[in-house]
Amino acid sequence: MGGRADTATAVPSAPWSQPPDDVLRALGTTGGGLTSADAAERLGRVGPNRLPPPERDPLWKRIAVHFDDILIYILLVSAVLKAILGDWVDFTVILAVAVINAAIGFVQEGRAESALDGIRQMLSVHAEARRDGAWARVDADDVVPGDVVRVRSGDKVPADVRLLQATNLRVEESALTGESVAATKRVEAVGADAGVGDRTSMLFSGTLVAAGQGTGVVTATGEATEIGRIQTMISEVSSLETPLTRQLDKFGKALAVLILAMAVVMVLVGRLVHDFSVPELVSASIGFAVAAVPEGLPALVTITLALGVQQMARRRAITRKLPAVETLGSVTTICSDKTGTLTKNEMTARTVVTAGRTFAVAGVGYAPEGEVTAEGRHADLADDPDLAAVATAMMLCNDARIVRAGAAGDGGGDAGGDGGWRLVGEPTEGAVRSLGMKAGVATQGWTRVAVVPFESENKFMATLDRGPDGTLDVHLKGAPDRVLDRCATQTSPSGTSEPLDRALWERRIDELGGQGLRVLAAARRRADDGTTTLDADDVAGGLELCGLVGIVDPPRPEAVAAIAQCRDAGIRVKMITGDHAGTAVAIGREMGIVDGQPGSPDAPAVLTGPELEAMSTEQLRAVVRDVDVYARTSPEHKIRIVSALQAHGEVVSMTGDGVNDAPALTQADVGVAMGIKGTEATKEAAEVVLADDNFATIERAVEEGRRIYDNIRKSVLFLLPTNGAQSLVILVAVLFGLTLPLAPVQVLWINMITAVTLSLGLAYERAEPDVMSRPPRDPAASILDAVFLRRIVVVSLLIGGATMFAFYAERAQGAPLAEAQTTAVTMLALGQLAYLFNCRFLNRSSLTLDVLRGNRVVWISAASLVALQCVFVYAPFMHDWFDSAPIGLDEWAKTLGLAVVVFLLVEVAKAAGARRLRPRRAAARGAKVHP
Repeated sequence: MGGRADTATAVPSAPWSQPPDDVLRALGTTGGGLTSADAAERLGRVGPNRLPPPERDPLWKRIAVHFDDILIYILLVSAVLKAILGDWVDFTVILAVAVINAAIGFVQEGRAESALDGIRQMLSVHAEARRDGAWARVDADDVVPGDVVRVRSGDKVPADVRLLQATNLRVEESALTGESVAATKRVEAVGADAGVGDRTSMLFSGTLVAAGQGTGVVTATGEATEIGRIQTMISEVSSLETPLTRQLDKFGKALAVLILAMAVVMVLVGRLVHDFSVPELVSASIGFAVAAVPEGLPALVTITLALGVQQMARRRAITRKLPAVETLGSVTTICSDKTGTLTKNEMTARTVVTAGRTFAVAGVGYAPEGEVTAEGRHADLADDPDLAAVATAMMLCNDARIVRAGAAGDGGGDAGGDGGWRLVGEPTEGAVRSLGMKAGVATQGWTRVAVVPFESENKFMATLDRGPDGTLDVHLKGAPDRVLDRCATQTSPSGTSEPLDRALWERRIDELGGQGLRVLAAARRRADDGTTTLDADDVAGGLELCGLVGIVDPPRPEAVAAIAQCRDAGIRVKMITGDHAGTAVAIGREMGIVDGQPGSPDAPAVLTGPELEAMSTEQLRAVVRDVDVYARTSPEHKIRIVSALQAHGEVVSMTGDGVNDAPALTQADVGVAMGIKGTEATKEAAEVVLADDNFATIERAVEEGRRIYDNIRKSVLFLLPTNGAQSLVILVAVLFGLTLPLAPVQVLWINMITAVTLSLGLAYERAEPDVMSRPPRDPAASILDAVFLRRIVVVSLLIGGATMFAFYAERAQGAPLAEAQTTAVTMLALGQLAYLFNCRFLNRSSLTLDVLRGNRVVWISAASLVALQCVFVYAPFMHDWFDSAPIGLDEWAKTLGLAVVVFLLVEVAKAAGARRLRPRRAAARGAKVHP
């Protein structure tokens, strides 16, 4: 019955392009299927029909990767130095910072491999296969190449299948191809170069049968299927660093080199000029290193990102990986899938055209909510019989149902975003069903007598219906050219019959198609009394054309506004879809993605998958930034587009909801998945999941990402002068042979309390006023520009100078060393507190009442710092641990006065820097996104 098992490995190339008999022969089977023994042998040979999990790195390696950072190295070296000195308390504190930082990253990113589990869950659990000459229900895992399987409406396809027989078979493939309309399947072979969406003779594993039934032979299982290939692409795509990790790595390396160079200079001067002993130089060098290293920076960045994750979750964007928060803020291009992301993925009737007029249909999605109007007035069935004819035919010649979610018989499922309505049936039929409900067509009293089901060869559906008054009518809907061929008359505006004006209708069809609308036509005729049957010959001619309906997968209204906001922020939005070019361009124009402005003279308005396939990598890179709409694309094309954009230095975000988007989401700098309608595979491949499937949430996430990056810059700008002032104090003391104003353990104290208290307050700062009106930052630019570096130097000199002045003034007045050092530490603490208010605004002046409000965490942090410093000054156990001593009110007053002076002088430096920045900012705002 089945062929020989040893021929099972002869899998045909491009089975969609070969006749069924050739495919069966290549697979060593027949239309009668396999024997159980043959199937078992093949199962042992090819393995189960499931996607195997990838080999994971060992636990130690997955943990160790989170320590692979130059700043963490500096922390660990500092901890080792502390251990060498025997300062185990300091050693523990520094090591804990590094461990906690790594632990947070490990927990947040440990679920990355579950992306592949999500794809595996798309596979069906059971399948109907022909075994030993009879149909049998088998586990989908046991299906093998050469099995003959059958599917019917509602089934998930168990494997990749070459059709042998198909009856009215339509399959929902939007998760794989991006098509918003169920694909019609037929047995006839197609070209070997056909894209996935055009392989009409194939069924693909994990897709859903929307209507009809079919029989086919399995050509691929498990990882050899189309879904399996996508899984392979996901595992092969390399993870990219984020702009922030690149910035911090670059900054950390520069800082490490600077610390080493300054330590060498300090040791040479101390030894050669002042003849310090080796133990003294070692102690001073360790103190300098501890002073210069920003121990709190890695933890601060992680905490700032984690707080951003919480804020984004409140704004309906769920972040799975911490750095993705910041990456969104640096995005320059958003590549978005159309179906279900920019659009509702719910077909909607938008226009009704009759012989005399055009009706506009309001509403979005399947919800029967919206008005039908003509020339600005409400359309009524009694006053508009031509509309009534179209809407009635579409309602009656229809197998779809639109029900409220949770209603009896609705089958459960998600209500979607349309107020609780869901479709049971085909999307196109749902659109015209909703049209009839909006128009007010009542189907009560109508009874279906007979039906001619839709077939791909005929491209129409017809019904014989008995009305409430007992009369019989034939209603027909389908492709406009097929319906037009069967009509001799047309419905007039008054509802009567008049001769058909074919030229008029052909113009109307072209106009609707040019708008990117899918067009259906409706027709009718009266049937003879007593008629009980209906076939295709009965509707071959003599019908009355009622009108046309233009259908579209409508844009999300909020997405249109979000795209405009993205463009104001200098972010380009590109649509990448599996739909046809005309539809894609029309939607893109409606959404503001295509604006008619000329780009590169060599760049077409839309690029299709076959055209992209014919391009070399260099050719694609030459036009990729100027093309905003890509149609008829496959997963491989999406990865090529994203990679080509990245080759230009773009920071790319890819959004989508289908499994076909998962590889490109992984390749992109940040992948964004739809949470409601997105497949599990896509959600798990993404860094960010939108809980409301709202494209507008992406714009809010970008704003949040920019706010977080600003706050990280504020935190770095705040922390570094602390280290700069401390290291400057030690460096100057060694270079000039003076007494050290700070002990190493006191340096660690001031580092930790400012990092844990004051700098955390900046993580809660609100967005700067211009956050969404400035262009994306250059990912290659330093995290600190020249203006900020100058500010760090100035503030380090100011706070360091004030600290040295406080220390040596106290010593000059005869204060003990411990008391003078405590005064110096207090000066550092209050100087940093004053500088915190300078840092609340990056470029704006802090000489405003706004600096005192808008962030209560700043005041909590300030109070915490003062309280901790009082413990340092007055608690006896702190005197033992940190060599501190009590100080009087005079010392507090002096240090507080110096802190106010520091604040005012920093404001002067900010004003000078702002004047230098102003011309550059004006030029940046005037520049185009892509010159």
